[in-house]
Amino acid sequence: MPDSKRLKVIIVDDEPPARNKIRELLKSDADVEIIDECSNGREAVQSITTNSPDLVFLDIQMPELDGFGVIEAIGPEQLPAVIFVTAYDQYAVHAFEVHAIDYLLKPFDRQRFQTAVNRVKDHLHSNHRDELNQQLNTLLRQLKGPRKQAERFVVKSGGRLFFLKNDEIDWIEAAGNYVRLHIGNETHLLRETMSAIQKKLDPALFIRIHRSTFVNIEKIKELQPWFHGEYVVIMRDGTQLTMSRSYRSTLPELLGTTL
Repeated sequence: MPDSKRLKVIIVDDEPPARNKIRELLKSDADVEIIDECSNGREAVQSITTNSPDLVFLDIQMPELDGFGVIEAIGPEQLPAVIFVTAYDQYAVHAFEVHAIDYLLKPFDRQRFQTAVNRVKDHLHSNHRDELNQQLNTLLRQLKGPRKQAERFVVKSGGRLFFLKNDEIDWIEAAGNYVRLHIGNETHLLRETMSAIQKKLDPALFIRIHRSTFVNIEKIKELQPWFHGEYVVIMRDGTQLTMSRSYRSTLPELLGTTL
């Protein structure tokens, strides 16, 4: 970090309490100046490009453009030092451990936060920019490659964390900027888009039957023909879902039969 100036920081998180926490933790640091806060990835790209910060606290799971998208949009040559912030994406955490300066796994305490900030200061003071660029290039190559399917999902609800195995989920439906996971009589909201959740599902286990619905094929009890080439998908618990005509072609390949 240059001795003659303060560290210019941008905070990026779509949740105001998360931004507030980082702001409060930085308040007593005389080496830091918060120059902007962003509530989504698109704002972050614009702000980073315009303001040229030294450090960005970058949330990963955001609607529309997530943290990965911000990295790709800016590119490693122009990207400042990054401390990744994530709630429960274990695959992302592993990548960050190997290729990023640091990451913060929510919820984090003051000591863990200060350790991450000090690590950034040490890197910038030592002029390790080439090393940081190389790490980010490696991370980008991994992100563009095949994503590992999640073996489990971790869902925050009511201050608790629920660990849900992939094969325990009956079906998934879109719910705005979230998806709703159905497990028996329980439902859990996960902050993901349908396209993002699809990359984490085992394609041999889950199929998309509608633009807003994925189902676990092991939980299907019956298919009934409906109007205009659609099907009613009856789950083992009695739930009835609609397979739209545009998605019915996915099922025969998996089941080895023709509808």
